[in-house]
Amino acid sequence: MTVDADVRRGDAHARQLAGLDALELTTRQRRGPASRLWSGTWPIASAVTLVLVAWQLVVLAGWWPEYVFAGPATTLGVLAERLGEAEFYTAVTVTMRRAVTGFALAIAVGLVVGALVSRIRPLRRAVGSLITGLQTMPSIAWFPLAILLFGLTESAIMFVVVLGAAPSIANGLIAGVDYTPPILLRAGHMLGLRRLRLYRHVILPASLPSFLAGLKQGWAFAWRSLMAGELLVIIANQPSLGEQLHFARELADSPGLLATMIVILVIGIVVDMLFGAADNALRRRWGLHQTVG
Repeated sequence: MTVDADVRRGDAHARQLAGLDALELTTRQRRGPASRLWSGTWPIASAVTLVLVAWQLVVLAGWWPEYVFAGPATTLGVLAERLGEAEFYTAVTVTMRRAVTGFALAIAVGLVVGALVSRIRPLRRAVGSLITGLQTMPSIAWFPLAILLFGLTESAIMFVVVLGAAPSIANGLIAGVDYTPPILLRAGHMLGLRRLRLYRHVILPASLPSFLAGLKQGWAFAWRSLMAGELLVIIANQPSLGEQLHFARELADSPGLLATMIVILVIGIVVDMLFGAADNALRRRWGLHQTVG
């Protein structure tokens, strides 16, 4: 009797959950494209509005002259002018090429180091703490050595970008491997998977969440290292966003400086949204995605 009652309660609970899921799906289907677009954009629009209002209030407070700290109207006007200039797009292209190249190299280095350190215990005891130490070291501290080794060249920038991003990527992979459930490793061994095949089919898929977090953090370090590098290493005939920051500071061009900073911020936000989309896709695949609101 008790077992039958438990079974009936379980069935009722399952039907309730199925009904809730169906109701949620129906509600989402009823929302048109315009409604979904608005629900996704109004938080961003509200945040931008608040920032612009606060920015204008600071300018009106008169703490700095406007030639030192330009207002949003002046800055956005300069930004609109730059959007019509070919040199602006050349600078963005050069900066993004460096960012993608440096980040790709950092992923390759981080994957190799993380895979070796996570599976070879003596190597972990030898260099495990060193990787964390490199991760916490400010990227700007590497530039004197980079300039000494490579001169004022793009190689110096790439050197620091890779050193800035690779430790985070390696640590993300190491953490993912450490938290791989032992039952998955035993299942892989039972299926005859060893070494590289075990990594490819079991360990890497299981470590994807931590590895993706490491990639996201690695990109943040790579982007900051790149901006520092472009401020310090000015290469002729290769305009970049960092170079525009440098010359705007030298010329006391506050609107131009702030306009370039806005572009750098927007690029960072767009890349973060891409990582967010990848994280959502991964959680959906793992059955962990939940719709809020």
